[in-house]
Amino acid sequence: MCQIPLDLQWPARRCFEYFYAGASNAAALNLVRSAAQTQGPWVFLQGPSGSGRTHLLMAACREAANRGLSAQYIPLRSLRDRQPERLRGFAGANLLALDDLDTLFGDGSAEQALFDLYNTCRAAGNTLLMASLQVPTAAQLPDLRSRLGACAQARLHLLDDAGRREVLRRQAAVRGLELDDSVLDWLFHHHARDLGTLMALLERIDHAALAEQRRITVPLIRRLLAS
Repeated sequence: MCQIPLDLQWPARRCFEYFYAGASNAAALNLVRSAAQTQGPWVFLQGPSGSGRTHLLMAACREAANRGLSAQYIPLRSLRDRQPERLRGFAGANLLALDDLDTLFGDGSAEQALFDLYNTCRAAGNTLLMASLQVPTAAQLPDLRSRLGACAQARLHLLDDAGRREVLRRQAAVRGLELDDSVLDWLFHHHARDLGTLMALLERIDHAALAEQRRITVPLIRRLLAS
């Protein structure tokens, strides 16, 4: 069997070392890391968009794969085919990470398939990690609510401005870039502050700085955004 390099399976920066938890998300980070490293507690992550749910799920998969375990990440929101039989068929990996679980809530057949998948993973001794915008009680199937509620619960919070600035600094440093206070002040005053948008912008800044062999300045970012 052809072995796919881990860096091609999981984005290089979606690992635990690059997740800035701050004080508010440290407990969630520790729970997910424990599950990935020891096939420990099943975890239900709940939090708003931009709080790091996807990052942690992918980091867990990467960590499990580094330890020789099979891992699978399923982004349910972008999955075109959510037929019950396909959902049930996701069982099999040592660690299964289901993102956007809330997209199944309210769909009776999908919730039943998720309930069956949960039981199959439990019987096989595999580890299940789940992430959702909504809490487990949003599920309509009583047995599913019970199963999801029995998992270790981890609430993710959005970082404040100081936390987001720290994330940008760290991610820029990884790329060999320096973001000084004047650049960060301008960004947070003139640009959307959610972390997902800021990280996408940092990616564009990285490419522009590399192409032009220039340091990061406000005029460079202003011109980049204008284009």
